[in-house]
Amino acid sequence: MEYLFGAWPDFIKDARAAYLLLLADYDGTLTPIAPSPPQALLSPEVRKKLAVLAGKSLCSVGVISGRAIEELKSMVGVRDIYYAGNHGLEIEGPGLSYIIPGAEATRRTMAALAHELETTLKNIQGVIVQEKGLSLSVHYRLVKPEETENVAAAVRRVTMPHVDRREIMVYGMKRNWEIRPPVRWDKGKAVETIARSIGARTEKRLLTVFLGDDVTDEDAFGVVKRPAGWSVYVGPPDNTSAANYYLKSPAEVETLLERLIDLR
Repeated sequence: MEYLFGAWPDFIKDARAAYLLLLADYDGTLTPIAPSPPQALLSPEVRKKLAVLAGKSLCSVGVISGRAIEELKSMVGVRDIYYAGNHGLEIEGPGLSYIIPGAEATRRTMAALAHELETTLKNIQGVIVQEKGLSLSVHYRLVKPEETENVAAAVRRVTMPHVDRREIMVYGMKRNWEIRPPVRWDKGKAVETIARSIGARTEKRLLTVFLGDDVTDEDAFGVVKRPAGWSVYVGPPDNTSAANYYLKSPAEVETLLERLIDLR
């Protein structure tokens, strides 16, 4: 894994003649990880830079997140860019409006599971159950360390019957459990869908840059490879990641946005 700014001359050479597609995760990438989801607010400076970059010629911008798409659009607040919510299960943007077949059918299951998990976990202080329509999250960043295994045990107990019936899939994240529909779809496929849509409308070579920091971002790192793209992990270098490059923090992501604006 190579430091992106250390490889900047190569990036400039690669990007100069290409149509640039910049896609980024939200939490931990565009904004620092916060104690609870509502507290992860995008800074006005980053919002402005995203909007300026999106307005450049030969450039498109998108945000791909585990959050529900309406929440994501509200928190980012930039018009005419791509939004992919629920880890790419729902996508909106110029020329795209798409919900993955099979995901819609699980809304009732997700709502019922959210209610059951809230009831089961109500006595553990700090747990946040976030129902997101097509998926749900159980956040335990604020839970005392000695209680985290109790959260995990409760999540397994509630979800296992549904997993056995192939009604849902469960993923362990950074201080968070993700429960999603049993469909073969992920952030990598969302990246490919957006890239295909843009590629069909431009004669220029398309260069995709994807930035992320968590487990579900690995699916996107796996499909964004040179010479067609640059995959960038946000955080200390991690050789277990499929990303080829890294930036140290969301603050450096903001610096990247500045550099891309100048480049364009």
